[in-house]
Amino acid sequence: MANTLHPVDELYDRVGGEQFFVDLVDHFYAGVAVDPLLRPLYPDDLKESSEHLALFLIQYWGGPGTYSEKRGHPRLRMRHAPFVIGPAERDAWLRHMLGSLDELRAAARISEEDAVALRDYLEMAAGRLVNVV
Repeated sequence: MANTLHPVDELYDRVGGEQFFVDLVDHFYAGVAVDPLLRPLYPDDLKESSEHLALFLIQYWGGPGTYSEKRGHPRLRMRHAPFVIGPAERDAWLRHMLGSLDELRAAARISEEDAVALRDYLEMAAGRLVNVV
């Protein structure tokens, strides 16, 4: 199923498909698991949250539409509205996500051009999650 949220630009295929995004999210959640600011925002078991994020990123970047099939429209702000997310939480989330991206980039799993596209998206998404100042 084609991605309906983002124009398919083949980034999904260029980075190696599903496994890249699973690894990105796994590295991210390893940081979240020990972050005193972010950890309280997540359920005890991070498995479902990890799966949701990986499926969303896979779909957004041109992979299968499994996220929408399972969960419907992403509704990023609505799904995160119950949580207090200020600049500190945004910055912590972004630090872990960009750290994960940098780790995969250092392992030569992704081109610099694709890393920049992902970084730009992650920065924009993190900013949209803020609901308190």
